[in-house]
Order: sequence, then C-alpha cells, then structure tokens
Amino acid sequence: MLLTAKILVFALNGFLRVTTGLDIGLSTKCVVIPKEMGMCHQIGYSEMRLPNLMGHTSMAEVIQKSTTWQHLVNTDCHPHVRTFLCSLFAPICLDTFIHPCRSMCVAVRDSCAPVLLCHGHPWPASLDCDRFPGDEDMCLAPLTKEYKYLHKVLPKPTCQTCPAVEEFFTHKRVLEVFCDTVKVKLSKKRTAFEDQEYNIECQVEFITQGSLLPYETQSMIQQWLLINEKCIERMTPTHRPTVYLLVGNIEEGIILVKQVYRWQRKDSQLTLATQKWRYHKCL
Repeated sequence: MLLTAKILVFALNGFLRVTTGLDIGLSTKCVVIPKEMGMCHQIGYSEMRLPNLMGHTSMAEVIQKSTTWQHLVNTDCHPHVRTFLCSLFAPICLDTFIHPCRSMCVAVRDSCAPVLLCHGHPWPASLDCDRFPGDEDMCLAPLTKEYKYLHKVLPKPTCQTCPAVEEFFTHKRVLEVFCDTVKVKLSKKRTAFEDQEYNIECQVEFITQGSLLPYETQSMIQQWLLINEKCIERMTPTHRPTVYLLVGNIEEGIILVKQVYRWQRKDSQLTLATQKWRYHKCL
C-alpha cells in the first residue's frame, strides 16, 4: 500500500500527509519482512527497518510480539488495523521513520479496543495515541470520507455474552428458527507458539440471505466467531471438529447471535427437521 519515492503515496487505503519527517534516532538496518509475520505480507513493500517503532531490536522479538496481534487483525475490527500495526512492527525501509498519524491510531483504537476488551485485554499503553504525530506532520493518515462512501456498509459483529449451547430440542423449534440460522463447523489446532488457533468453516446454505451475498454472510459470521473468542473456546472443548447451528438477527446494524444448537447427526429431531427444510418457506 506504500510506494517509495521522494513523495510517498498511501495507495488505495488512504494518503500521506507530508511536512517534516520524524526519526527516533536509532541506527537501523533494512531487513526482509519474515514469513512468520503473515499480517504484514502483501502490504506494498517487502523490507522493514529494524529496530522498529515498537523498540524491538531483534527479529525474534518482532515475530513473537507481532504474532500476538494476528488474531485482532483477523477480526477486521477496522479497515486500517493491519496498516496501523505493520507501520509500527514492520516500518517501511526509508531514510526516515513514517509514523501512523494520531487520527489513524484513534480510529483503530475506537473500533478495536472493544474487541481486545472482549478477549480480556485493555488497549495497551504502548499504543497510546498521544505518542503519534498530528495530521500536519509526515504520517500515515486514515481514509478520506469520500473513499468510505464507495464501499457497501455491512452489519457489524459485536462482543456479546455467549449464548448457552442447547443439546436437546424439537424439530419444530429448529424449523421456527430456520430462516435465521447458519450452519457452522469449528475446529482448532496448535500454532508454533503453542497458542490456540481456530479453523472456522461457515456453510451458508441454510440461511436466508436477504440482501446479503453468501460470501458476505460467511465473512460476517467468521468475524463474530473471532471477536467472541471465549464463545469459541466453550464450543470447541476438544480438537475434534464440531458443527453448530447459530441463530441470530441484525439489530441496528449489529449482528447478534441468540441461540446455539449443537449439530448431532444421529439426533432424531434434527434429522426430521432437515427432511422438512426443503419444503419450509420463510416469511
């Protein structure tokens, strides 16, 4: 997203305000962004400065610290979250450091801090927005208002109390909520850092799309699951894949999950409900 020259262009996602450069006064070197930093790949450049703007002096430290933010990036809590974090962990290799603007930090913080809090973590002091320059300096600025209007506004997932998982239900109850249901398969694996990583598969054939396209529904459900990580932990007690029916609706542009039913293939009531699905009509 960044192109190097005498003038920098923050392509597609924003623009660069230029007056004077900021430099943290460290002796730095250019290094290739390592493959372990997946969130900072395909961002328009392949080399970063080390030490970085977070004060990390070794690549091992950069990888370890940045990896903990990958989950937040996956939630897509703000359009700039990846650009903001990569500008700090993997700053572009130029003659001077280019900080994110304070306004970008504030925008990302306001959208993503609630997600961090949902995971049990406050917005860190190391990302205090007051440490970043104002928009009148050389820095990465947020999207223009005109650019925002070019994109479709979709309902947003939110942090919420995890609904209780229902194991026993009647086929009539399943049919009652069928039109607001999506079938989700969850599994998890261990990462190289011994953290939990979840593989989320969403099958949207059992949901009423309305004005949304199938891939939009899948993306929003994936975001809901990533934001509500504690809910996933409850729903995936083992490493064996588990299938659920999630029932929810959209209230004031917010996606809310109301009920969670565990999909058990041998359940007679669920089998009966699936036989009737093809004839069921939504209002």
